[in-house]
Amino acid sequence: MSAELTKARAQINKVGTFLKQAKPLPAVSALYEAINAVLRTPLMKAEKEEFSKLITDAVLLLNGDRNLRKVYPLILNYAPGGERELVETLLNLLTELQATAVEEAKDIMADMEQRVANGLAEGKLLIEEKRFDEARHVLEKLAREFPNDGDLRAQIAELFISGELFEEAFKYLDEAIALSPDQIHHYNRIGIVLRKLHKYDIAEKYFMRAVEYAKSDPNLYFNLGRVYLDWQRWDKAERASRLALRLSPAFVEARKLLNFALKKQGKDPEPAPAA
Repeated sequence: MSAELTKARAQINKVGTFLKQAKPLPAVSALYEAINAVLRTPLMKAEKEEFSKLITDAVLLLNGDRNLRKVYPLILNYAPGGERELVETLLNLLTELQATAVEEAKDIMADMEQRVANGLAEGKLLIEEKRFDEARHVLEKLAREFPNDGDLRAQIAELFISGELFEEAFKYLDEAIALSPDQIHHYNRIGIVLRKLHKYDIAEKYFMRAVEYAKSDPNLYFNLGRVYLDWQRWDKAERASRLALRLSPAFVEARKLLNFALKKQGKDPEPAPAA
C-alpha cells in the first residue's frame, strides 16, 4: 500500500477520535482529505473493499454525532463507488462548519472582552474605594484567567498606579514585559513605578533592556534621565537627556532636564537651538 493510502487510512481512523473530543470540523476534514487521496490513487480490488468499509463506518459515525447534527441536520449518504458525490457533500459540510466556527470564535472573543472589561471596572472601583485587598484578589483572579495577555497586565498595573500601589504595579508590569518584551511603553511605565519606589538601579536595568528595541525613541532616554535625576546621578542624567535631544532637538522637557543636570554639576546651561 502506498504512503498516501496509509495516510488516508490513518485519517479515516481519526474521525471517531475527533468526534469523541467534540471536534466535528477536524473529523469531517480528515474524511474529506482521505477520500480525495483515495480518488487520486489507483486501487486494487482488496484496497477498494477495505476503503469502502472504512468510509462507510466513518459516515455512520458522522451521521450519529449530535454536535454535527446541530450544524448540519442532513444525513450523509454513501454507497461503495459514490466517493465523488460524498466528497462534494463533505465540502459543503466543511463550509458550514467553518462558518459556524468563525461565529463561535467571535462569540468567545466577545465574552472574553466582556469579562476583562467587567473585571477591570470592578478592580478600579475597589481601588477608588481603597478596598485594596479586595482589589488585589479580583485583579489577580482576572490575570490568572488570561495568563498570556500582556496588555491586560499593563492595564491592571495602571489601576494599581492610580491607587499608588506601586509594588503591585511593578509586579504586573514585569509580567507584561516578560510576555511582550518589545512593547516600549511598558518600560516607560515600569521606570516611573520604580522611581516611585526609589529602586533606581532596577529601573536603569529595565531601560537598558528597552534600548534593544527602541534605540531611536527620545522618550525612552528622557525617562531614563528622570530616573538619574531622582537618583542624583547628574552626569548620567546629562548623557541621557543629550541622547533624547539628539533624536528630538525640539524636546523641551529634555532640554530642561539637561540644563538642570548641568547646573547641578556647576556647568553652564545650553540655549535651545534657533528655530
